[in-house]
Amino acid sequence: MRQAEVETAPDPVDARLGARLAELRAERGWSLGELAERAGVSKSTLSRAERAEISPTASLLNRLCAVHGRTMSQLLSEVETEPPLLVRAAEQPVWEDRASGFVRRSVSPPHSGLRGELVEGRLAPGADIAYDRPPVPGLEQHIWVLEGALDMTAQDVGHRLDAGDCLRLRVWGPTRFRCAGPGPVRYVLAVVLP
Repeated sequence: MRQAEVETAPDPVDARLGARLAELRAERGWSLGELAERAGVSKSTLSRAERAEISPTASLLNRLCAVHGRTMSQLLSEVETEPPLLVRAAEQPVWEDRASGFVRRSVSPPHSGLRGELVEGRLAPGADIAYDRPPVPGLEQHIWVLEGALDMTAQDVGHRLDAGDCLRLRVWGPTRFRCAGPGPVRYVLAVVLP
């Protein structure tokens, strides 16, 4: 069999995520074109993400979350089972954006009765992630660097965070996370809904 004829099954999380994205679009009665215009993403990219032909990037998910009024953790939790009260380290959901070198561990997954959550972020040396808007305007974030160095930009103001430093802010506009290197950076992101 030629290589082009070999089909690989989509990642199960990507498949559930794609189905949920299609459901959210259908709930609003939007066509792919309408959602593409609202999110600033091409119709083909949205279609491929909904069919799990591609693994969506953090930037793409952020744009879709903003349109649907939910955080990335909320969206990802919707494709997982109801989170238990105690989440053992080995059971914490991990999502990876291979294109950017970003690994996201949901340390304390969102819960419908709570406004806060904890996320561990890891960026490879040189990794650079830009979000054009927060998923929820006014989202409160506390960024605590555990290892390495992080350059974080919010509202056109740059911040250099070294191990042990913590930045707290409300997010209203574009943000950027960049691993300042030379090694990877690991940080905790506390997210609190307004």
